[in-house]
Amino acid sequence: MDKPVDVGDEDFGDFVGRFRFVVVDFWASWCPPCRVIAPIIEKLAKQYAGKIVFAKVNVDQNPKTASMYGITAIPTLIFFKDGEVFDVVVGALPENELKQAVEKLLEEGEKKP
Repeated sequence: MDKPVDVGDEDFGDFVGRFRFVVVDFWASWCPPCRVIAPIIEKLAKQYAGKIVFAKVNVDQNPKTASMYGITAIPTLIFFKDGEVFDVVVGALPENELKQAVEKLLEEGEKKP
């Protein structure tokens, strides 16, 4: 997948469990910082296609999932490895910092369990 996939309350758990590495962007349409990082997420999804799957969860439309993960500020990115939370990034970070977080996820994945 070379672009972020919209995921909701109904399919979130199945989606995250289906892939080894998933980055989920919790966002809302009224959030200016969310709009700032959206093109960065799109770019990273293309760059890491085949390695990491990117998803987007609209917190207004999917309150159960947002609540389950304690989302109190957006944008929040949650990095999953094998269905488990690996890392959390809150706020509109610059592209290079978001890329570093993505690289950290991949590096961890290369380590033996």
